[in-house]
Amino acid sequence: MMHHRFRRRSLLWLLAAALLGGVSPLFAQGGADGATAASPAVEAYIRARTAYEQEAEAYWQSIADTRRARFAKRRSGERIVLADYVLEQPPVYTGPPRPPEYVPPRRDPERPPVPVPTIPEFLAAAKQQYNFAPDRPRSETEFKQAYAKVATAAGLTREQAVRIYAFETGGNGEYDTQAGLTSNKNAKPISPAIGYNQLLSTNSVSLLANHGDKFLTRLSSTAATLVAADRKAMDRKVEALQKMVAFSRSVPNSWSEHDKLAKFTEGGKGIHAAILDRDIGPLLQTQKLLDSVVFAKARGFPRPLAAVELELMNFTGDGNGFDMVTMPHELRDKVPTSNFFQRGGYERNPIARRTGTVAALFESIDGKMDRASQLPGAKALAGAF
Repeated sequence: MMHHRFRRRSLLWLLAAALLGGVSPLFAQGGADGATAASPAVEAYIRARTAYEQEAEAYWQSIADTRRARFAKRRSGERIVLADYVLEQPPVYTGPPRPPEYVPPRRDPERPPVPVPTIPEFLAAAKQQYNFAPDRPRSETEFKQAYAKVATAAGLTREQAVRIYAFETGGNGEYDTQAGLTSNKNAKPISPAIGYNQLLSTNSVSLLANHGDKFLTRLSSTAATLVAADRKAMDRKVEALQKMVAFSRSVPNSWSEHDKLAKFTEGGKGIHAAILDRDIGPLLQTQKLLDSVVFAKARGFPRPLAAVELELMNFTGDGNGFDMVTMPHELRDKVPTSNFFQRGGYERNPIARRTGTVAALFESIDGKMDRASQLPGAKALAGAF
């Protein structure tokens, strides 16, 4: 039995309870008058799908409840035990397939999916909003050397940086590799994630909001060592970065607010172009990993994070990643990975679904790191340290 049962029902499932007497109005096929009767095949599908969705809603609510209780226990210094996790795997739909004639109702026709911007779009927004064009490196080697220098100064190890690069890019990614375009830059991107540890556009906005002053100090110090045209170019970069930082701080300092800026404003899109700059890009990517290191230290983690542990925090977020990193080894093969995701994130994440348990997730990530670290890009990055 599930440890925590669903304590509330959404309107969707209150209405679906009427299925014993007919098809749920939320699923019924509507013609011009909205009252077209469903065929037996459609009705069977709706019944099965509704039952599955009700079970899934209960399951994912139990995941949220146990996670909230587990985090509260950790804050109060209590020991986390096996009973603090949901031990069942998420339910899987096993009913009849959707009939060809059935068209699901549109939940929110006024808000279509947000298309994923491409690098040219980020660059255009940066030019328009901040009069900023990133100084691109003259070669991939130049960017790797700049990244290695910043990462080393921040206290990251070569193993951490190289193995995370290997996992995130497959071992051969370039500084301007966007998610989904690793092997074919003419394909469509699957997310705005760019670079060696695949920063999202929301990451870029959030990092500037939280660490922009440090980045500005770093660039201003560099500018002070330059002369003539080089000094003027760096001063212009500092000015553009100041505007980006100000824009990132124009909303409350929360992930959800930064996400809105990144996805729905030109100013947010323009900020993400900074990751391509040979001076700013290494600062952003290093800081993302450093934030996880600081997070773990602040919570008393007793040793440096291994690369696979740091990647788990990069992969799932600091809170969920730390939850896995601190889990006793004897529990890891018993706890499903679903405990560390929201439903949508889990269903979009093939690694989490395929591995099934925390132990298998650790093994899968470590194995990919081992393999991809032998590829030329990863070896080149290792050589830059």
